[in-house]
Amino acid sequence: MTTAVSRKASHSMALVALFAALMAVMGLIPKIDLPMGVPITLQSLGVMLAGCLLGARRGLQAMLLFLAAVAAGLPLLAGGRGGLGVFMVPSAGYLVGYALAAGVTGALMRVLPHGTPRRTALSAFIASLLGGLVFLHAMGIAGLMLLAQMPLDKAIMIDLAFVPGDLAKCVLCALVVHTVARALPDWPFGGRERGVKV
Repeated sequence: MTTAVSRKASHSMALVALFAALMAVMGLIPKIDLPMGVPITLQSLGVMLAGCLLGARRGLQAMLLFLAAVAAGLPLLAGGRGGLGVFMVPSAGYLVGYALAAGVTGALMRVLPHGTPRRTALSAFIASLLGGLVFLHAMGIAGLMLLAQMPLDKAIMIDLAFVPGDLAKCVLCALVVHTVARALPDWPFGGRERGVKV
């Protein structure tokens, strides 16, 4: 019994570390700087994938591990950024939102219908859209209002520039989930127990 529990815990820790590393790899892809101080990066796709593939708890843990490494000074964000200073700039709301958005995406993925790869991919798109786009962007808007002292309407207008790219990331996340669902039909999407389908 102890061996089974420790094996499960080891597997869980490995997945958390793997997705934190995946976020770091995505940070190697150059960012696109916009005038308002919020860069376009690929790392929000990692948030969506962590929630859909790992579930709320492990997705949250993976993003917290990644953010802890960033806060410790490792240059893991797009453009080689790291350190506590990145949590003080206008884009910090998005950054802080990574962990919570992964949790929300995972929670949604757990309750949305699964079954066929197509159905699972559709659920991943919806979970990514609501958790990785709507929720994450709400966190970003809050950050712009708090840290850049922007009025709500201006913060929303700035945020809208990122919506088309993040919609494309939602589609890409769904395609990855579709591929995983076809190759590994018992994968516990959203942290669901293996083999349990809705």
